[in-house]
Amino acid sequence: MLQTLELRHVRSYENGLFDFEPGVNIIVGPNASGKTNLLEAISMITTGASFRSSDGDMIAHGASWARIDALLDGVERSVKLRGGSGAKSYLLDGVEKKRVSEAFTYPTVLFEPYDILLLGGEPERRRTYIDRLLSQLDATYRLSLQSYKRALAQRNRLLKEPTCTPSDAFVWDMQLCEYATTIVAARLKYVIENADLLTSLYQEISGGADVLRVAYESRIHAENCSSSLLKTLAQSFERDRLRGFTGAGPHRDDLQISINDHDVRTDASRGETRSTVLSLKAAEMRACEQVFGKKPLLLLDDVFSELDGRRRRLLAHLLQDSQTFI
Repeated sequence: MLQTLELRHVRSYENGLFDFEPGVNIIVGPNASGKTNLLEAISMITTGASFRSSDGDMIAHGASWARIDALLDGVERSVKLRGGSGAKSYLLDGVEKKRVSEAFTYPTVLFEPYDILLLGGEPERRRTYIDRLLSQLDATYRLSLQSYKRALAQRNRLLKEPTCTPSDAFVWDMQLCEYATTIVAARLKYVIENADLLTSLYQEISGGADVLRVAYESRIHAENCSSSLLKTLAQSFERDRLRGFTGAGPHRDDLQISINDHDVRTDASRGETRSTVLSLKAAEMRACEQVFGKKPLLLLDDVFSELDGRRRRLLAHLLQDSQTFI
């Protein structure tokens, strides 16, 4: 459990010191008083990342650094943020690291009003959801995703050069294919392994017999991801060059979510949407507990206002035995 948290130059907190209880901790205050900032700091000290924006934005206006210190399961840990870029370093039980290690990561599940919008709109929302989850569960996934994004940025930058040729892009194509294999395999594995669980959770939450299904949508054949992506990148090079960005790869994939074979991205009631999101979060909690061997911390940012009475009670049931910050 998170026992204490100290913030220095973190967003609206010049200095802040907090003590927490093992069960439900309710954070109360007027608008713009720093409630979400506090949840963001908890996310940073447990997962090494902000859930809102770039890490550099966490540094208070006018300050050149920020620091978060915590006592978590009796172990001291710190995150230091430096400069406008938000360069980070991590301290766990007196040992400094430049990257988030598996030992540093503590299971944490965030539920915010934005999650209600998960099913509609752009695929980026659903990619962000599964990327954030898998990055926490698997350090290899997190590193592969970071490397993929760097290679993608380099290829997109190259595509904007007037003299760019397929040969120039090939080195980045190879890197994209290498990291894409890990990313797509992990996403597919999570979707397949949790298929039955999501249906049972949805039926428990909705009180009906409807079948919730999640499928992975991609232009790339998952069975031979590397060779399929390499071929697609070569074939679409001229189109990519004209547009100035890469049009194929896991950064363009999506999650297809359906109830009784009806796509909820375009055809779902408010009740179905909320039951689906609750099901996804409940599955996320179970995945974290299974991987880490402990209940995750739960961060709830004003989500009860988005739920009706029945779903509020179901969410309260999910909070049992977990340290929760509301």
